[in-house]
Amino acid sequence: MPQKCNIKDLVDSNHQLYLFKELVITPVLLPSQILDARALNPSCAPGGNFNFAHWELQLPIGSAGSPETISSSELEGCSGYEESDYFYTDSKDGTMVMIVPGNPSSSGCVTTPNTNFCRTELREEGPTSWDPKAATNRLSAAVTVVEADNSKYGTIIGQIHMDSSVSTYPVAKLYCSSTGSLSVGVHKSISGGTEYHTSFGTIPLGTSFTYEIIYEKGVLSVSINGKAAKTISLGNLGSPLSYFKAGNYNQGSSPSEIHFSAVSIVH
Repeated sequence: MPQKCNIKDLVDSNHQLYLFKELVITPVLLPSQILDARALNPSCAPGGNFNFAHWELQLPIGSAGSPETISSSELEGCSGYEESDYFYTDSKDGTMVMIVPGNPSSSGCVTTPNTNFCRTELREEGPTSWDPKAATNRLSAAVTVVEADNSKYGTIIGQIHMDSSVSTYPVAKLYCSSTGSLSVGVHKSISGGTEYHTSFGTIPLGTSFTYEIIYEKGVLSVSINGKAAKTISLGNLGSPLSYFKAGNYNQGSSPSEIHFSAVSIVH
């Protein structure tokens, strides 16, 4: 609760009074504290523990090039949507479990258009895109990578994607490899091309951590576990209309499993 500080007690060494009103001092929570502040209910579907008002879910099942997509309204609530193999609540700790079985060749999973890889991933909706030059655009999450895929950089657990009116490529992707190595890959052109990687250290698989992806005032930066955000150059990309994604975007041929205990967007 806010704590009141009576200014009549705040005087200098000469006992002179400078202010006459009460101050209300409100404790400030760090992003990681905010993310950890909400208890999760293992008896609810993910919609009972997470705010899906601005998300839709893309799944690795459906028909080729047209995977099942679950709307915000279907996701919301304790009795909201669950999928027993790929999207459900962990019965022990209430985390949101997101699983991908591999790639189409190894598992028969289904991809979205313009990719060869499968996903169980949230896609930002309402707004469907935003201006990176705005004052605030942030994706924050608390996540545990239980199993990463067998690709070089691993599973993508958070990303910024360019709006489809601009390009089919992402702006930035946060990866976690099978060794726990975290990196951010960026494209410096709307036509894709070389992907440049910045390392963010290593966190052992099975260990919970937080991340924050920031793309505001035309600048991209990323923070892990509440540390000072590291700025990442986007070269000549500019500031294309973008949107956030969070979840499990598998880049290999082996399964991947990601647990979220919090995820939020601020604009």
